[in-house]
Amino acid sequence: MTTNSHELLASVWSLAGLPPQSLAHAELTGAEPVLPSSFAVGTAAQLPIAAAALAACELGHARGQTRQQVRVDMQHAALECAGWFSVDGRVPDIRDSFTGAYRCADGWVRVHANFAHHRDGALRLLGLAPEKARRADAERALLEWRAQDFEQAAAERGLVVAAMRGFDEWDAHPQGKAIAAQPLMSFERIGDAPPLAFPRLEADERPLTGIKVLDLTRILAGPVGGRALAAYGADVMLVNAPQLPNIESIATTSRGKLSAHVDLRSDLGLRDMNALLVGAHVFMQGYRPGALEALGYGAQALAERRPGIVCISLCAYGTDGPWGARRGFDSLVQTATGFNHAEAEAAGLSSPKPLPMQILDYATGHLMAYAASAALLRQQNEGGSWQVKVSLAQTGHWIRSLGRVPEGFSATLPERAPYLETSRSGYGELVMLRHSAQLSRTPALWTRPSVPPGTDPPVWP
Repeated sequence: MTTNSHELLASVWSLAGLPPQSLAHAELTGAEPVLPSSFAVGTAAQLPIAAAALAACELGHARGQTRQQVRVDMQHAALECAGWFSVDGRVPDIRDSFTGAYRCADGWVRVHANFAHHRDGALRLLGLAPEKARRADAERALLEWRAQDFEQAAAERGLVVAAMRGFDEWDAHPQGKAIAAQPLMSFERIGDAPPLAFPRLEADERPLTGIKVLDLTRILAGPVGGRALAAYGADVMLVNAPQLPNIESIATTSRGKLSAHVDLRSDLGLRDMNALLVGAHVFMQGYRPGALEALGYGAQALAERRPGIVCISLCAYGTDGPWGARRGFDSLVQTATGFNHAEAEAAGLSSPKPLPMQILDYATGHLMAYAASAALLRQQNEGGSWQVKVSLAQTGHWIRSLGRVPEGFSATLPERAPYLETSRSGYGELVMLRHSAQLSRTPALWTRPSVPPGTDPPVWP
């Protein structure tokens, strides 16, 4: 591990106030560039995964295990965060034909249309009939709009659109300033509680064995975080609202998890959720800020119902600032915060260029896994209930701080075959990448196959 890598990992580690001696058990291998990009996307993949695995092992140490080595190779981590998978030999295309970048009268916008209600809403805003419109119709219509006008009009309708900005423009934006003033993540004690009673672990048990995690996340960062916790041994219950759609990536992001339907709009759903909370140690959620609070499941209410719980809250643009309640996805946050502009400029292109993978999602997801174990350690040492807040935009700001890779576009896509594994799933034969964190004594792995939402009853095993 290079000195710089060690320092970068140490800076993430220090956010939670964890013991620095643990860092001696981390081994980071590889160097930039590993994927074609002017940004340090390999580092942005490797460090959160290493932090998540190391924090899980540190919690295992607090439960009676000796510390173990954690090794993460940069190339493997980057490929894992590229998210490739196949089901029954088919590589799904998760993008709707209307999703993507569009030229406007004065710039570019990116439209997220992977969900039908977002796609149809954007088309109606353009004066187009969703049942008849083609992409060329949307392209012509957007040439009549100014980029930020369309972005604002879409936001007012709850749609997901982002105007492309450069870094200078984002840094001058009120939301950019709000993000720059916040840490990568914040740990906050939100209530009093004694340390929760965790059983001691046997030497061969994975470090999060016996930890129960409620995963109320959908796309894509939160599910990745819950999947990482499952790899380290946690019982992760993916909780979906039965009326909400999912994307095909759920075949990979639900691996290792139980999967239940709970409708918080019904009395039965409320009873099921309250029963699950009794045994839960971690509550992860990725709904728009305020959505769960309105249903009685905000962090403060959870701390009162389940003293000692750790709440991990994810949003797109951070909770402070004028965009605190704005919806967003990785591709849109990349566009709005300057990455598409900067990457295109570095590549000598005039049109927006995305990063080579959804690194905001994957890095944030593994940071959520790190935060869960780290906050549980704080809970064991100090008591209390805890909340950790993360956002895609805060992760993006951190990735910018890693610096640029001058010869980054010289990298070619590495061969993924050495890292692939095949497993059965409720969706068919699943081929995806093994987890890139290698634990020296208790290998990270998924013991439960991914299954469709609602397969399992909403009760802990």
